Amino acid sequence: MVSRVSTVSFQGVNAVPVDVQVMVAPGKIGMNIVGLPDKAVAESRERVQAALHASGLSLPAKKVTVNLAPADLPKEGSHFDLPIALGLMAALGAVPADALSGYVVLGELSLDGTIAAVAGALPAAIGANSEGKGLICPAACGPEAAWASADLDILAPRSLIAMANHFKGTQVLSRPQAAIRGPSDGLPDLSDIKGQETAKRALEVAAAGGHNLLMSGPPGSGKSMLAARLPSILPPLSPAELLEVSMIHSIAGLLSGGELSDRRPYRAPHHSASMAAMVGGGMRARPGEVSLAHNGVLFLDEFPEFSPQVLDSLRQPLENGECVIARANHHVSYPARIQLVAAMNPCRCGMAGEPGHTCARGPRCQADYQARISGPLLDRIDLRITVPAVTAADLIKPGTSERSADVAERVARARERQKERFAGMPGVTANALCPTSLIETVAGPDAAGTALLHEAAERMKFSARAYHRVLKVARTLADLDGAAEVGRVHIAEAISYRLPGEGMAAAA
Repeated sequence: MVSRVSTVSFQGVNAVPVDVQVMVAPGKIGMNIVGLPDKAVAESRERVQAALHASGLSLPAKKVTVNLAPADLPKEGSHFDLPIALGLMAALGAVPADALSGYVVLGELSLDGTIAAVAGALPAAIGANSEGKGLICPAACGPEAAWASADLDILAPRSLIAMANHFKGTQVLSRPQAAIRGPSDGLPDLSDIKGQETAKRALEVAAAGGHNLLMSGPPGSGKSMLAARLPSILPPLSPAELLEVSMIHSIAGLLSGGELSDRRPYRAPHHSASMAAMVGGGMRARPGEVSLAHNGVLFLDEFPEFSPQVLDSLRQPLENGECVIARANHHVSYPARIQLVAAMNPCRCGMAGEPGHTCARGPRCQADYQARISGPLLDRIDLRITVPAVTAADLIKPGTSERSADVAERVARARERQKERFAGMPGVTANALCPTSLIETVAGPDAAGTALLHEAAERMKFSARAYHRVLKVARTLADLDGAAEVGRVHIAEAISYRLPGEGMAAAA
């Protein structure tokens, strides 16, 4: 007799159906798993046998064969434990085989028969719902899976015994409730920063339009403090964005307790991060920092200290909002629509251009350091500002700065205008994501603004990308002002945010 249980294998954030076939037949006593299993799947043999024994079931003195079909699809992860165990229980008559036909199953078994949490419950639940099936998952993953659909039939047992009792009717498992993490009240506030009004303005513009931002300044000027306060003024995730972000974090195993959060991701990898850590990869092609920051912020401190190859690997995600990992045995795509925020010193000693400081290497120190950032990458950064050192007068100045809540209100109003503007365009939620074919229509400046933009483009040798990005920033500035049309003042401010980077582009 062959019993069948449905489960999934993950390719990126997509759940690919896998059929677990279990046959108990006469032959050499033992249990074999076939179908391209990795080490974790092969070791499930020992976990399944121990869990069944702890649950009061013993394997028959027969040959047990487990086939994971399709056989040419690599199977990875420990979530195959539970479907294999339930398939074996169905073959032994411990659970009715027809009861499992309407479910997709995943879960890891402990040696005592309890079911441990696994990564990927949310994508599996969405895949099961699209097939018209229910889901059987660990109890710890139930609140996460419940977000897939209010009509999805979900069973979230804590142990194999609870699962068997449910099918016998002696213990009924209730459907888990979708859980969301409460609002975070501990975010750093903009009012903590004294001075740096220009940098705060640029931070507000970046938040309002989803623009990339580069801050350059001496050590201790407050660049990292400013970046850490960006999440406090960003709008919460929309329901569609929340689902996208949660699917990636589910695959990565980062959903604590199965709770989702509407707070935008904020990732800040160390500058020693490898290319696989940044864009994703490894033996199982896991998402990297770029994908984990999807619909949120990727902050790169000490920007030039990152490997040039790692920095240039960001060019495709910044342009396409997608990260493609191509390996000999993998070709996986992860969403990676990010807002890049970077901070750097002007030179290796960090004090180039500061009054009273003379670098021993002269201008070459600054040129060599900034040349580590390639021109094409720099061209993709909309806002480039210089963050000067904070003076003593700023520190002892009485009173407090503007709170994040006040700035967040202006950002929310600007985002609402953009939401109305781009209604009906999936994936476009902010000016920074506006297609090139549309930007000249929605951000066309008045006559004075057009003349200024053309003059600046000729004098500063703007690329086509730079020209359109200036228009996007100008459109955001107009949204913050509540203006229907982009004016000369908006174009002038947008151009000013590209001036600090022109010397860097020449060095690169």
